[in-house]
Amino acid sequence: MSEKLPPGSDSSPSQDKQKHGTTRRTFLKSAGIVSASVAGAEMLTGVPRAEGQEQAGAVGPGKVALKLRVNGEVRTVNVEPRTTLAEALRDELHLTGTKVVCDRGSCSACTVMLDKTPVCSCMTLAVDVGDRNVTTIEGLAHGEDLHPIQAAFIEHDALQCGFCTSGMVISCASLLERNPKPSADDVRTAISGNICRCATYPRVLEAVVAASQGKGA
Repeated sequence: MSEKLPPGSDSSPSQDKQKHGTTRRTFLKSAGIVSASVAGAEMLTGVPRAEGQEQAGAVGPGKVALKLRVNGEVRTVNVEPRTTLAEALRDELHLTGTKVVCDRGSCSACTVMLDKTPVCSCMTLAVDVGDRNVTTIEGLAHGEDLHPIQAAFIEHDALQCGFCTSGMVISCASLLERNPKPSADDVRTAISGNICRCATYPRVLEAVVAASQGKGA
């Protein structure tokens, strides 16, 4: 004898179980979402994969030896695979000019350059850097000679508390690497991800335009 369904029900008990449990359809759908998430990680973190770079094999969970090319010098660090580039720079190499503020990629205070691309170092794993050159705020100046952006920031008073400054300077320096004569809109776009709680954006804009015109100091 078939089981009677309660009034208003349009499904069987087995169908209800499928709705609330894991079915082949929901499993495949979830797997597709995970695959898409992995494929989109580069876009979300802003970290481009180096040309010809293959997906790294499994390492860890203990510390691994990494060679990082930082400010033109090859440095060796021993870190766990979960270590971010920001942590490796600050804790292992003592390059504390890179600031960690939000630690989730939303303020860009920790910005460094991978080759010529600005990235959030708090969202970049040290093991993913590979052979790319890391440029931090310490690597912009040459001895006593400041980078034009650094000199312009000082001349135009484009900094206050300093938490965002190193990341802001790196973003602006990267802009000039890509575009030596940026427009005001180009500058606004380049620093759109850098949050300055002191609201020095107008001075930053002035500094970058001045630096691009050779009037940094």
